[in-house]
Amino acid sequence: MSTTQLRNIGPKSAAWLRQVGLRTEEDLRAAGSVEAFMRVKRAGFRPSLNLLYALEGALQGCHWQEVNQARRQEMVAAVEAAAAALPPPRGRPAAAPVTTTNHGSDEGGHAPSFDFLDSPGRDDD
Repeated sequence: MSTTQLRNIGPKSAAWLRQVGLRTEEDLRAAGSVEAFMRVKRAGFRPSLNLLYALEGALQGCHWQEVNQARRQEMVAAVEAAAAALPPPRGRPAAAPVTTTNHGSDEGGHAPSFDFLDSPGRDDD
């Protein structure tokens, strides 16, 4: 049985699964719902948790909304742990603290102070 014929798996989800090498129900069973979800995520797609629940529902043979709440929490914890171990995306730097650089000066020869997030009203003279 192909992934397009599994319960809860629509055309977009099936395409994502095919692109990460999961083409049959057996492939999905061998990987499991969490690993399948992580493969899709690592491939650069942006799946929501609904895909995770849909994959689990497909494996259990039930509608994705019928997946037990305890199982959902267990899967989300596993996904969060696996996502934390992922390297930063290639081509984009990892998020870093934002800094502000002031270019220019006011009439007094001092650069204007724009630190409204850190200390409102403070003037660096």
